[in-house]
Amino acid sequence: MKRINNFLIFAIMLLTLASCNNKNTSEVSDLETLRKSNNKKSYPAVQMDSAQAINFITKQKVQELLDLSTLYLSGNKNTEIDTVIYSQMGSYFHKPDSMTFKKLFRELDSLKVKSVKVNNLSVYKDYYKQDTLDFAKFSVEYFDDKNRSLGTFEKNAQYILQSAPVKFKKEFKFYFLNFYSSPLKKDSTSVGVTK
Repeated sequence: MKRINNFLIFAIMLLTLASCNNKNTSEVSDLETLRKSNNKKSYPAVQMDSAQAINFITKQKVQELLDLSTLYLSGNKNTEIDTVIYSQMGSYFHKPDSMTFKKLFRELDSLKVKSVKVNNLSVYKDYYKQDTLDFAKFSVEYFDDKNRSLGTFEKNAQYILQSAPVKFKKEFKFYFLNFYSSPLKKDSTSVGVTK
């Protein structure tokens, strides 16, 4: 009797194991699906021309810099994290100095801004003497600590794309030269003494 019970238990376990193996062979595992997929089917690539790419990158950098600025101003400005935030903000500029953030901080502080949203950004070129200068014109909407709009303001920023090739690839680094800058005024009169 004991032998028959052991044999039945062994037979049931063998049938269970066999039925589990049949289920696995008919279904395709997630790992197998991932292995056979490629980026074209899973993640369609968005094609951008260079102007769209520059517009997208510029908007992203402006938003990041303004977010970091509001974060820095909401802190004590003397902690280690504030120092890290300030140095990260400086990395967005080609040659940061003590005057780099003065105008920006003064405006954000005076309005008690807690968050910022960048809208309607467009890049354009301006010509000054023999130089071609790259500018971004955008509107920023400021919000207070209760997420109420404080107003929308038109701003400008001058930027530069500096060549930084990496292993036979043509890449560029983005830097601001001047943030919240005034557009260039083109005078029709020459500099000098007039009577």
